[in-house]
Amino acid sequence: MAKKIEKIRVDMNAGRLQEDLEKYRLKALELGATQAAVIRAGDIPVDERVTLKCQIPRCFGYGAGAHCPPNTLKPGELRELLKKFQFAVFFIKEVPPEVIVRDKATIKERVAAYQEVFKIVNDVESLAFHDGHYLAFGFGAGSCRHTFCGQMENCQAMEGKKCRFSLRSRPSMEAVGIDVYQMVARLGWDIYPIGSDDKPENIVKGTLAGLIVVQ
Repeated sequence: MAKKIEKIRVDMNAGRLQEDLEKYRLKALELGATQAAVIRAGDIPVDERVTLKCQIPRCFGYGAGAHCPPNTLKPGELRELLKKFQFAVFFIKEVPPEVIVRDKATIKERVAAYQEVFKIVNDVESLAFHDGHYLAFGFGAGSCRHTFCGQMENCQAMEGKKCRFSLRSRPSMEAVGIDVYQMVARLGWDIYPIGSDDKPENIVKGTLAGLIVVQ
């Protein structure tokens, strides 16, 4: 079935926005999300303390890719941009404890889980774009540098070259200062803090999250 592409309208199809938002929520679930919800853009918590955690203790992804701090959108910039939007679709994907911990034995499964979150974000964002919500944009989970180019020596975008995965890569929610823990907890969903040295037997579940700001 051919993809339906809507004619661009001045109001970006605002008259059917609620119907479309529910469609995108259901699409996220269809693509593998465990939970998904429509939220107000004004309720997205953006906090500079989140990106501070990228530096203290220093994350292995800090400065390593074009979509990680300090190279990506700053929390203050995102906070101002979100004032121009009304609604977003937020989702989580639960991951088995043995996959989410930093263990070399499960690195392939872990990378695959992160890539699945990016795919949900990409596909829902694309659907919204072609429905006439042409300013839609999304955020994934984790470092795209390590999710897509973990086996590569560099991030090409950091060298002024075209990103190898330009249509797939996105900043993570936490990279731009979004308090993901707070968002998940507010919705009544489960999320647990997981440290670098934590063991699977001590973890109830892993939770990855993605966000698509629609209009």
